[in-house]
Amino acid sequence: MLLVVEQLLNGLQLGITLFLMSAGLTLVFGIMQVINLAHGSFYMIGAYVGATVTLYTGSFLIGIAAALPASAVCGMLVEVVVLRRLYNREHLDQVLATFGLIMFFNELTRIIWGRQPLFMDVPHWLSGTVELLPGLFYPSYRLAVIGVGVLVALGLWLLFSRTRIGMQIRAGASNREMIGALGVNIKLLYTLVFGMGTALAGLAGVMAGPILAVESGMGESILILTFVVIVIGGIGSIRGAVAGALLVGMVDTLGRAFLPAIFRYLFDSTTADGAAASLSSMAIYILMAVVLVWKPQGLFPAHN
Repeated sequence: MLLVVEQLLNGLQLGITLFLMSAGLTLVFGIMQVINLAHGSFYMIGAYVGATVTLYTGSFLIGIAAALPASAVCGMLVEVVVLRRLYNREHLDQVLATFGLIMFFNELTRIIWGRQPLFMDVPHWLSGTVELLPGLFYPSYRLAVIGVGVLVALGLWLLFSRTRIGMQIRAGASNREMIGALGVNIKLLYTLVFGMGTALAGLAGVMAGPILAVESGMGESILILTFVVIVIGGIGSIRGAVAGALLVGMVDTLGRAFLPAIFRYLFDSTTADGAAASLSSMAIYILMAVVLVWKPQGLFPAHN
């Protein structure tokens, strides 16, 4: 029972990380209609900047404080220099341009930081464990990641439902020509939205730094999961990003944790391990297919 609870928490922590990634990406696609394959690169930039600043200052909080504006500024520069020229182009052009940005940023990180991975230590004040249930000790840092994700989700909800700029963003997603005619600087609005999305990706990267190795190309693997989250949740929907991220995090984590044990009841250990590894890797894509058959626009599509 304790193992199940622990894996559920691991799934929640992965889901929170995916939410931080997918929230920014679904905003960009839902509002700006841009397919941004380079979103994982800003996750990588956040991780690299956070790891470097943390190493030199000894403060993880200062590392986070540096990673967020670094990711946001890089994102806004990319939007101004590259993406503005692609808004009225075909999605294939956007895919090719942002795929080129992936290779550019990967090589840039190798030039600046080298080919060797960087490793971040868990901050000492979060290096312990918390006894959640009798006999169940869970790492404090992973609980902190979950807490940060919940606060970000609440902040985004307040931003979009309770503020004037949130209203403008939602209006721009529905009819960009009309809101431009009403005097809103739609170019500036798009730049701010893109910067906010890349800042969230950078936050996900720096929070993942103490759990994973910080290395060039680290954004590609999580980008695939992020696109799965967006498709399941519904493009352009923050609520869908939350639901999709939690579903994908749980299915991926629980599948990898428990499928081998279940299959060993049915097959010999070698066959069971091989089949379980294959099926657990496929589980989130099977989930995506089932959701799309049931609801082709995702669980909570944005209503424009």
